[in-house]
Amino acid sequence: MDIRFRNESFTDKLFTIVNAVFITILFVSVLYPIIYIVSASFSDSQAVVSGEVWLWPVRPSLEGYTAVLDYKMVWTGFKNSVIYTIAGTAVNVVMTVLAAYPLSRKDFYGKNGFMFLFMFTTMFTGGLIPNYLLVRELHMLDTVWSMIIPTALTVWNVIIARTYFQMSIPDELLEAAQLDGCNDFQFVWKIVIRLSGPILAVITLYYAAANWNQYFNAMIYLKSQHMYPLQLVLKDILVKNDVDVAMLSGDPMDAARREALKTLLKYSLIVISTVPLLVVYPFVQKYLVKGVMIGSLKG
Repeated sequence: MDIRFRNESFTDKLFTIVNAVFITILFVSVLYPIIYIVSASFSDSQAVVSGEVWLWPVRPSLEGYTAVLDYKMVWTGFKNSVIYTIAGTAVNVVMTVLAAYPLSRKDFYGKNGFMFLFMFTTMFTGGLIPNYLLVRELHMLDTVWSMIIPTALTVWNVIIARTYFQMSIPDELLEAAQLDGCNDFQFVWKIVIRLSGPILAVITLYYAAANWNQYFNAMIYLKSQHMYPLQLVLKDILVKNDVDVAMLSGDPMDAARREALKTLLKYSLIVISTVPLLVVYPFVQKYLVKGVMIGSLKG
C-alpha cells in the first residue's frame, strides 16, 4: 500500500475511496455501451435480436458489415461526410485564425467591440426559422454550402485561439518581422501558423468531429438523399428503421431474418461511422492538452 495513503486522515482516505469507486462506475457506464455495440456488430443477427450478446460476440459473424458494404446509401453518405468534413474544417480553421489573430493584437482598434459582437451571438440567436429563411434566400438549400457556411465559425474556438496567440506570439517577434519588411498576412502565414501547431490541432479536431457528426443542419437544409451525410443515413436507420434489407443481399430471406439483419446493421453502421475519428485522434492527441490549457488561460 502506498505510504502516502497510510499517512492520510480517515476523511481523506474515505474521499479517495469514494472518488475511486465513483470514477470506476462512471468509466464502466461509459465503456460498456461501446463494448456492447462492437460485440453486437460482430455477432450473429439472431443472437443480437434474442438478447444473447452481453459482453463478447456470440457466434462471430461479419454479416452486419457485409450488409453495410452492400447498402448503397452508406457509401454515398460516407463520401458526402468526408467532403463536408474536409471542406468544412478547412473553412472553419481559416475563419477562426482570421478572426482570432486580429483580436489578439493589442494595436487592433475596436477589438473589444468586435469581441462583444462575437459573445453576443453565443447568448442570443435568431432561431431556427430565421436561419432557414436566410439560407434559402442565399440559394444554399440542398447544396454543399448549406453544410459549411452556417457553421463556419465557433466563438469558443475563436476565444481559445485568440488567447493562445496572446500567450505564445510575443510582440517583439512581430516588431522584428515588420523591420524585415513582413506585412501582416506574411507574418500570419510564415510565423504565426508555424508556431501554433498545438492550438491548430485542437481546433481542427474540434471542427472535424463536429462536421463529421453533423446531422441536424443536413436534416433541415438538404432534401436530396444523394446529398445526405453518413450521420443522416444512420439516423434514418436507427430512428425510422428506413432501410430496404432486400437491397442488401440477393439471397432470399424470410421476414424475421430481414428484421434481425436490420438490427445488426444499426450496430455495424455505428462502428463504421465512429472509426474515422478514432483513427485521427491518436495523431493529434499529444497537442490537445497543451493547446487547450494555453488557449483556455485568460488573456
